[in-house]
Amino acid sequence: MSLLSATDLAVHYPIRRGVLQRVVGHVRAVDGVDLSIAAGETLGLVGESGCGKSSLARALLLLHRPTRGRILFNGGRGATPIALARQPPRALRRLRRHMQIVFQDPYSSLNPRLRIGQALTEPLRAMGIGTAADRLDRARAVLDAVGMPADAVSRFPHEFSGGQRQRIGIARALAPEPRLIVLDEPVSSLDVSVRAQVLTLLQTLQQRLGLTYLFVSHDLSVIRYLCDRVAVMYLGRIVEAGPTAELFRSPLHPYTEALLSALPLPVAGIRRQRVLLRGDPPSPMTLPRGCAFHPRCRFAQDRCREEAPALRAHIAGRAAACHFAPELGLAGAPTMATA
Repeated sequence: MSLLSATDLAVHYPIRRGVLQRVVGHVRAVDGVDLSIAAGETLGLVGESGCGKSSLARALLLLHRPTRGRILFNGGRGATPIALARQPPRALRRLRRHMQIVFQDPYSSLNPRLRIGQALTEPLRAMGIGTAADRLDRARAVLDAVGMPADAVSRFPHEFSGGQRQRIGIARALAPEPRLIVLDEPVSSLDVSVRAQVLTLLQTLQQRLGLTYLFVSHDLSVIRYLCDRVAVMYLGRIVEAGPTAELFRSPLHPYTEALLSALPLPVAGIRRQRVLLRGDPPSPMTLPRGCAFHPRCRFAQDRCREEAPALRAHIAGRAAACHFAPELGLAGAPTMATA
């Protein structure tokens, strides 16, 4: 059963110009996304910078209000999903304890003027969880769970390294005891050794607490290591989705093929045959007619320029938004060449 699902989700940011700040257009950061996350799984969301990954992640938590679409969350009320956008503010605040986020930048995600204990207990107070003593005890407990010392509650963010700050960010997300955690590029700003430690911590916490993750990243190696399923995003839309191992072994969409071709192989003297995309991505303000990927696609045909493909199943458990996915010949072992 899905813990969180979205149907036809869109986030369009208005473009304002002139003295009167009239709306002259919209940036289509997210443009009609259907997505489902099962309880207990880790779904990876990948794509180029600027494709709308973070906007989608924040819209799912209603940190950004969607322009249209429906979001359902099974917030611990049996099998009846809750329509998030229709909840009054007070009810939505109660639901937020079940949905938390870890931001990309551990430096800006913590208030430099608050001690760590305050940073962890303030959200709990806003949610009406426990007494002041209970909240402080919980703050110490989650800090211990992420490998931080108990005396961290009395220290300020500037006294910690980047990796430690990200652990504190994870502790803050854990404090309300959520069911879903959105991880928005949580290790991209960390050193490689620290990155491995944080990823191992996330796996341990998921197994111990039964958490569900939406993991946003542009690092395909991290996605392959951590995620059960992958959704590939391009210009605000999901263009392919499926189990991680199968998607990495045999991509169905040309954009996914190009992304995977840039991933190094861990074999000396062997490299992938690179698939270089021509041109630049179209502007999200004026998307091309038909398939948004067709100006850069080496397989594009007349139908691609006229008709936008829907995300549909081509193989059991796998979906792609491509008119010719089964015929492209992408399924199979990746093309390789000697170095």
